[in-house]
Amino acid sequence: MNASATRFVLVETSHPGNIGGVARAMKTMGLARLHLVAPKSFPHPEASQRAAGADDLLRGAVCHDRLTDAVADCRLVIGTTARQRTIEWPLLTPAEAARRLCTEGRNGPVAIVFGRERNGLTNSEVDLCHAMVRIPTDSGYSSLNLASAAQVLAYEIRLADGREEDPRQTVPAAANGDAMGLFYRHLQQTLYDLDFVKTQHPPVKLMRKLMRLFNRARPSEEELSILRGILAAAQAAVRHKP
Repeated sequence: MNASATRFVLVETSHPGNIGGVARAMKTMGLARLHLVAPKSFPHPEASQRAAGADDLLRGAVCHDRLTDAVADCRLVIGTTARQRTIEWPLLTPAEAARRLCTEGRNGPVAIVFGRERNGLTNSEVDLCHAMVRIPTDSGYSSLNLASAAQVLAYEIRLADGREEDPRQTVPAAANGDAMGLFYRHLQQTLYDLDFVKTQHPPVKLMRKLMRLFNRARPSEEELSILRGILAAAQAAVRHKP
């Protein structure tokens, strides 16, 4: 079951009952990988109460201090959003997101990330995602509970996982989050070394656009090695320039 590779990542969940609700939503659809990033209160009796029999998911939940740690080994990360972003991100429907998660899950861990109940994901957290998914709701009342959103996506993942796979599709192994993080740091340093960035302040907006570009391209480990080799050669050329 490819869906078993999909982890649900909850970021700084405020209400422990929502964690239990998500665990219940996951278990009804055969999903078991729950990851929590800095939850406000966990473990908590209210989480167990709302889990309604999915306590095993709560006991097996993996806690992290930062989102980067929760998705470091993931080859595909899809974030959830309910609003437009200043910088456009590839936006998927729930069905499209589920198909990609199941397809990519054949080759390693994948994740769908849910932000805080009040204000979702920060820009820096969105930067860790390859795409975003939005659940279409009525314009007059777009508020969707965290557990309800998780249930919609868990259902779509179960449907997508049951579809027959196309043997003609081949998915190259994309570099994971750790490798991409090292590449982005190397890229930023190279921009300084080449004098492309002339300010001493970090080029936040430029790097966000470059991260969006490479997250969309999703280079493999081999392709990333080639890119880093090019960066290293450029740095060496600048150092030896008369």
